[in-house]
Amino acid sequence: MTTCKIDYQAPEGLLADRVILVTGAGDGIGRAAALAYARHGATVILLGRTIAKLEAVYDEIEAAGGAQPAIFPLNFEGATLKDYYDMAETLDREFGRLDGILHNAGLLGRIMPFEQYNPELWEQVMQVNINGPIWMTQALLPLLKSSPDASVIFTSSSVGRRGRAYWGAYSVSKFATEGFMELLADELEHLGSIRVNSLNPGATRTAMRKTAYPGENEMTLRTPEEIMPTYLWLMGPESRGHNGERFDAQPPKA
Repeated sequence: MTTCKIDYQAPEGLLADRVILVTGAGDGIGRAAALAYARHGATVILLGRTIAKLEAVYDEIEAAGGAQPAIFPLNFEGATLKDYYDMAETLDREFGRLDGILHNAGLLGRIMPFEQYNPELWEQVMQVNINGPIWMTQALLPLLKSSPDASVIFTSSSVGRRGRAYWGAYSVSKFATEGFMELLADELEHLGSIRVNSLNPGATRTAMRKTAYPGENEMTLRTPEEIMPTYLWLMGPESRGHNGERFDAQPPKA
């Protein structure tokens, strides 16, 4: 079952004193989420592969009077298990816990017939979209368990809920994301302090969307900022009790 919280009005201080990690935080939806989380009181850890972009978001948060964020450069394409555990050690030393993770980083690959799909590109997309987030989550689980109320959000897609021709590795990686979300949610259910859900942002005005649909009029699409209500609701305490569920950030098309 999918739910949309597009009309959610996040109260001021919704995420006060929470430490939240956002992957792919340099631009697009990740940037918008990092800014929204910081604006509502969170200390945000900005993770991405382009330091200059992360620094720009860092400066925006500080200029708006938010809690001092942290920058953690990491590229899922080349990251190893050791990198994730070194990261967990650093975050434990600096913060002692994690109250939330938004898995937002993603790679589109190419939209083309599977018959022509390059195996190396397939592996690259799977590494960034599912393998990296899985092993990073494993490394960070102790920090999530140290929080009294933690939320993990995996970014899904409509093509990860129903297969669509030509979407290749991206589609398969999102199906895997949904499956892993359900598995992890079920395993952690007994704790009561960690909820794990997936969120489909829908058609949004981002660089990835423009690559996938080059002829589309992007002005007809919602901006990343306009879909933030569901991102805030899922990360905040009002989503307690929702675990292993699929959410949409936009209403379904009529």
